[in-house]
Amino acid sequence: MGMSKKLSEAFKLFDGANAQDPNKEVFEGKEYPKELLYAVRMTDILNEFEPNASEALRLTARCQHICRWEIPRESYEMNRVGYLKWRQDLKKFHAEKATALLQKVGYDQEIIDRVSFLLLKKQLKKDEETQTLEDVICLVFLKYYYEPFLAKHDDDKIISIIQKTWKKMSPKGHAAALALSFSDRGSALVSKALSD
Repeated sequence: MGMSKKLSEAFKLFDGANAQDPNKEVFEGKEYPKELLYAVRMTDILNEFEPNASEALRLTARCQHICRWEIPRESYEMNRVGYLKWRQDLKKFHAEKATALLQKVGYDQEIIDRVSFLLLKKQLKKDEETQTLEDVICLVFLKYYYEPFLAKHDDDKIISIIQKTWKKMSPKGHAAALALSFSDRGSALVSKALSD
């Protein structure tokens, strides 16, 4: 799967922005800026899940969490209302950041508008690319973040999160999720969540 010159330039700008993340994550013995690692994982899973993804979708996957640390969760009320407001504000923030960088690369307005549309998660379950993006987000969570999450939370919370994640995914996403490897506890909780 080739990369256009613009796509390659956009990835460099997105990655340069995410490389500024002060939060670090260690993966396979190497330390990475957290959101840069997340962005690469999004691209890798998208390439596996939907190898013929459009340029707009490939751009969106790469910048899905761009500069997320600039709007910390703690700056909102620590309740459901605060959480939802934070998520909405983040989507708009990511769309604005991505737009500025895509304009810098010289993308036309049609592509920029499409990336914003996808970052805002518009028409989930109706728009095929929004759904693919959501599937990829869920698969990245399940593959890379689910097991560390298990260690910090009780079974009931994990089951609830799996059920909410499952509802957002397509049948194709479900099949890909069920092909992932989990620990014994991780597998047992997935089974329990899907049978309840």
